[in-house]
Amino acid sequence: MEPALSIHAATLIAPLATDEPPVFHGPSIDEFFPPVIFDAFGVIPVTRVNLIQFIAVIAVVLVFWLGTRRMKVVPGRFQSLTEMGLDFVRVNIAEDLLGKKDGARFLPILTTMFFMILFMNLTGIVPFLNLAGTAVIAVPLLLAVISYVTFIYAGVKKSPKNFFKNSLFPSGVPPLLYLIVTPIEFISTFIIRPITLTLRLLMNMMVGHLMLVLFFSATQFFLFTMGGWWSALAAGSLAFGLAFTVFEILVAVLQAYVFTILTAVYIQLAVAEEH
Repeated sequence: MEPALSIHAATLIAPLATDEPPVFHGPSIDEFFPPVIFDAFGVIPVTRVNLIQFIAVIAVVLVFWLGTRRMKVVPGRFQSLTEMGLDFVRVNIAEDLLGKKDGARFLPILTTMFFMILFMNLTGIVPFLNLAGTAVIAVPLLLAVISYVTFIYAGVKKSPKNFFKNSLFPSGVPPLLYLIVTPIEFISTFIIRPITLTLRLLMNMMVGHLMLVLFFSATQFFLFTMGGWWSALAAGSLAFGLAFTVFEILVAVLQAYVFTILTAVYIQLAVAEEH
């Protein structure tokens, strides 16, 4: 009888002894490279990130269509909000940096850039989306290339003969120093600008997503996997997650503003009188 009890006890204890402790799985960089969901038109692969980007674009178009389709002399609340957003870009970015004439010329591209980045950034905190459309390199790189082409176009249009000369050979520099100054100007103006525009937006959105996933996945782990007194840590990670969500909203707006205003600054430098 005793050997049988011993064997039975051993069979109960053995699985407990071999059970591994629960492991927390944090966010991974693989989240920015999701699998293909379907092929649009049979040839274009579409992932979860692409769907989020499509949703953001549709949201931008829908908001401005609803806000401007029935314009009134005395605007309602939604029309007022739409006009405030448009006026913010027009007055505080385009006209402040470029003046009324050049500001009006480049206002469409600056407005599109600002609101496209803003809406794609905000998808990072929208439930069930939870990923910024700008958190993969394609969108920031595309916008940086547009910014790059725009300020070069503006400079060449303003002064076809002198734009590149004045960009690479600034006035007031002793001729011998051009051996040092010109390569620096070339790298900073024509190489560093698009790279920094791309990486600044991309990295801020990537890090923001990883932090939010870390906080909320830690909350789920402490609360549902560990349980017990670990739930106190769940409350703490949840509080940090909610606070960081508010911070991420500010970052989303700030990054849209920084990207757009830097584009306006580059255009302003390109159309400066010295060119």
